[in-house]
Amino acid sequence: QVQLVESGGGLVQAGGSLRLSCVVFGTIFRLTSFTRMGWYRQNPGKQRELVATISSGGSTNYADFVRGRFTSSRTNAKNTVYLQMNSLLPEDTAVYYCNAFRAGSPAYDYWGQGTQVTVSS
Repeated sequence: QVQLVESGGGLVQAGGSLRLSCVVFGTIFRLTSFTRMGWYRQNPGKQRELVATISSGGSTNYADFVRGRFTSSRTNAKNTVYLQMNSLLPEDTAVYYCNAFRAGSPAYDYWGQGTQVTVSS
């Protein structure tokens, strides 16, 4: 069983910064067990959208709307991935979710409970 626990959300003014953390708790799988970790966000009534991913090797990808402002990183020894969010905009307001994906047969896919980020104008 795997549990993803996010933290670091909150209320910030436009132009400010936040750092989200996602800790992987598991008896069988650790952070390094997953092919890819992702950050997604969602607002009420809208689809969940991909924000950033970081592979087990540390390669990152970003959605166009956050590229240059957000940075994903990881500390394997702490089973933790991070999302550093700078130059925040009101449209970045959303619940942010951590995702862990392990490729294979079967594949495994886990989600955290989400953390609210609110950016005021």
